[in-house]
Amino acid sequence: MAGPLRPRWGQPLTGIISNIVFFGVALILWYIFSDPRGPVGSFPYPFVLYLAMMILVGLWQHMFMGDWPFADMPQPARGIVQTIVNLVVVWFVIHVIFYRVLGLGFTFLSQSGLEALAAAGKTAIPEACGRSLTLEALTNPSARYAERAVVTFVLIGFYSYPFVTILFGKWPVRPSDLKQPQAGLCDIGWCSMLTLFFYTVLIVPFWGLIWGGVFGKSYGFGMPWWGDIAGTTHVHWVFGWWEWMIIVLFMTPNVWRMKPWTLIKLPQPWKGLISFVINVVLGYILALLCVKLAPLWMNMEEVIKHLPAADKGMPARFLWYHAAEIAGFTLIPFLAWHHYFDDMAPMADKDSWGAFWYRTIGVLILMVINYYFFYYLNFGHWGLGNHHMEHGVAERFIHGESLIWNFWWIIPLLWNEWFFHKWPFYVHERH
Repeated sequence: MAGPLRPRWGQPLTGIISNIVFFGVALILWYIFSDPRGPVGSFPYPFVLYLAMMILVGLWQHMFMGDWPFADMPQPARGIVQTIVNLVVVWFVIHVIFYRVLGLGFTFLSQSGLEALAAAGKTAIPEACGRSLTLEALTNPSARYAERAVVTFVLIGFYSYPFVTILFGKWPVRPSDLKQPQAGLCDIGWCSMLTLFFYTVLIVPFWGLIWGGVFGKSYGFGMPWWGDIAGTTHVHWVFGWWEWMIIVLFMTPNVWRMKPWTLIKLPQPWKGLISFVINVVLGYILALLCVKLAPLWMNMEEVIKHLPAADKGMPARFLWYHAAEIAGFTLIPFLAWHHYFDDMAPMADKDSWGAFWYRTIGVLILMVINYYFFYYLNFGHWGLGNHHMEHGVAERFIHGESLIWNFWWIIPLLWNEWFFHKWPFYVHERH
């Protein structure tokens, strides 16, 4: 009878070997599909759209559906089948659900729909109302507006789908006697409603600015309401604090081992609501700290020189997005530490507050090391081929796009943990 999993080579050797493998797999896949020097060169779009949706669909498969109906398959067959299913569902969600269903009513969510309109000459807008939009502009890698709109949906979903499981213990679907797939489909439906709520409030106004302000005049879209709060009307304000919310959320079941929310003894949904409010506040404070402290190590005069003309010399948009990038550098440390180094700490009790702070400070130190490696040692250029990083460090900050790489890197790790059940790095103890 198979018992609990244990690291095949003990610790820390199992963690070191597995993470070297994940890094190698990520780098090879990056070179094949996204590196400008590679055979496909899909950088950053449209491949980042598929990358983001793969993680979201993988979360549905593992966290909501409980790996149904493949949970009892032997490895590595189960992992291979779930990966194939993931890719099929990703294609279906993007090209059918978004492009051909939701895109019928909300064209800004359909890249193929926008391109069809542009090819038919129906997006030409009189000059008095704004800039005209051509097929060439829509397909330019620096634009691809609908693909970006779907990615912003996924950004919201990275939080709004898992937070019901992590903070609310799957309330209101659980506790119940629902079996799979009914339970998973209920989770997906409930969380999709919440995702659409957050998306409407936090993301749609930005696309209202793009389609109603930049490319025409519209009364059907709202406009960004956060300009006076953030110092910018760009959606990067949302990116900054929402990404830190995601980090706080996922640190909870990983290296924090559900602390500090274990201090809240109330029943659901009150425990989840209080945890959610604290999560929002803490995420915003961390992002704001990044915005305020970043000028301490950046030469802001040089950074401002390289800002896009649309920023008009004001760095607020850049600083909020860079806050999200800083948050992204914690992903590899805390996921690897929990899943493949088994929350190692010098304390005998891994759940103690001493171990909590040890791992928290350790993740922050590793975040700084990752940041330095990417920007100052310029891994983004010599390792990833990002042509935006050929010049000085100030220009690298503007165009680093490190968040893409950090999410790319964690896919092999997540896939191995979610779909392959840590095969072959962990083995079952036999009883």
